[in-house]
Amino acid sequence: MGTRLKVLGVFKSLHRTRMTVFKEDDRALTAARLKINEEFKKNKNETSEENIQKMIKMGTDVEIVLRDTVMQMEHVGEKRLLLRPRESHMLENVPYCDEPRKKS
Repeated sequence: MGTRLKVLGVFKSLHRTRMTVFKEDDRALTAARLKINEEFKKNKNETSEENIQKMIKMGTDVEIVLRDTVMQMEHVGEKRLLLRPRESHMLENVPYCDEPRKKS
């Protein structure tokens, strides 16, 4: 895949992730959109293939961090927050056991 397509793919991926991670939070959605666009515009004239590859890697890493670690919280009262985990954050809480339990 060409470098231009990789850069465009990272750009689109960051924006898709932004829409998922900051869902229903207009302030965060706008701030993230502006920051993503600013970073890509700032580096649009980069010609060094090595630097471009480093920036593609950085963008991909940022997208992974946003998707996997950022959770939404909302103030619902004084000293109270409501956590809004996404489905990807939910894990099945079943302990692992090497050997089946023996019935007594």
